[in-house]
Amino acid sequence: MEQKEVPKENKEEILKGKIDFIKWFSELNKDSGSIAGGKGANLSEIFNLKIPVPPGFVVTAQAYDYFIKKAKIEGKIKELLERINYEDTEQLNKITGEIRGIIEKAEFPEKMKEDILEAYEALGAEDSGIKDRSAHYILKKSPEAPFVAVRSSATTEDLPEASFAGQQDTFLNVKGNSELLENIKKCFSSLFTPRATYYRNQKKFKHEEASLAVIVQKMIDSDKSGVIFSKDPSMKKDHVIIEAVFGLGEGIVSGKITPDRYYISRELEIQNKEIGKKKIAITRDSGGKKEVVKLKEEISEKQVLKENEIKKLTEIALKLEEHYKKPQDIEFAIENNEIYIVQTRPITTLEKRVESVKELQGEVILKGLAASPGIASGKIKIVENFDDLKKVSQGDVLVTKMTNPDMVVTMQKSAAIVTDEGGLTAHAAIVSREMGIPAVVGTQEATTKLKEGEIITVNGFTGKVY
Repeated sequence: MEQKEVPKENKEEILKGKIDFIKWFSELNKDSGSIAGGKGANLSEIFNLKIPVPPGFVVTAQAYDYFIKKAKIEGKIKELLERINYEDTEQLNKITGEIRGIIEKAEFPEKMKEDILEAYEALGAEDSGIKDRSAHYILKKSPEAPFVAVRSSATTEDLPEASFAGQQDTFLNVKGNSELLENIKKCFSSLFTPRATYYRNQKKFKHEEASLAVIVQKMIDSDKSGVIFSKDPSMKKDHVIIEAVFGLGEGIVSGKITPDRYYISRELEIQNKEIGKKKIAITRDSGGKKEVVKLKEEISEKQVLKENEIKKLTEIALKLEEHYKKPQDIEFAIENNEIYIVQTRPITTLEKRVESVKELQGEVILKGLAASPGIASGKIKIVENFDDLKKVSQGDVLVTKMTNPDMVVTMQKSAAIVTDEGGLTAHAAIVSREMGIPAVVGTQEATTKLKEGEIITVNGFTGKVY
């Protein structure tokens, strides 16, 4: 059999058969973290449990390492990292920006590029029954290039003891070869966002040991989406909590929309519903661009999920919790009444949960969702943009529309956090629970109602501000 000519650059490694650039979900499981990163290993595990997962493949962590090595940029990255002073936010932003630039400008090795594009083509053809054949069997006809989500899956992310929530990037609605390759490189470079770099340093993970896989997965064009907690993440209660919004899931995780919240018993009884005022939905147009749609009042106050969807999602959550033997935080999407599970990971804050709600005396000036337990008082500092972060000192209360990952350093100084928007899985909620800082989210009017410099008390058990 004739040997296909392999570019000299990587003949050595490939002949020894050492490197798999691509793996399909069906070939991996929950122990594949070193190949597929935390998210990739998890998705593969639940895919193989026959839970409905959008089809996809993984560009392996070994492919990332190979890419960095072949581009000969290791030394330069190491040298830049050694210059960082982690408490100087501006310098951290500047240097990590330089590192990302270096990675994004590097070229893909030829064989790696071929393997990625071949897998992408197979994903487009996979409706033609290809996914039951071997991964190498590619149909001859060329189908329409599919819209995919390209997400980073760091080998240090979603470890039970440190949920690197949203430390790396996700790119949605990617279509076509060049856009796919470009976004895979952006995922590679997201290993060095200011927050991921700061976080690794803080958690004492070594930068050079952090590696990253990339998940390429068919996009679900969701009519509704949301999050399920198989146990309450802040109270010691056994109910399942589901939060849901209309449109794409980004609205809920970024905290731009205050979701519906449903409480369901383990016997699938719906115990309570809080219907959120969902003023907007994030959707995508036929070209894949994100659009923010304003919802009419009667829709914005409508219940997002049907009763049978609530029960079905609860069943899936309990099945995943049973399988992993740990309470799970699960993202879902619903398209044309089909439920898809987009991600599952352990809830990282269980040991910080509290037994009972502590009520305070005093005048309640604001109410929102209790997102992270605890009580703290401090001076109000209202943050509207990146420059306002400088005015937050140790022990102040950070008040903002919604926190974002660039605020992590400032959040650590704060006594408490209050936001206008968001639910239990918005960035502010996850990071606050992790840091043990009281937080109230989704108050709708904190930034307009509270006055800069006044002293307030935040009750993260009840969602009240005094």
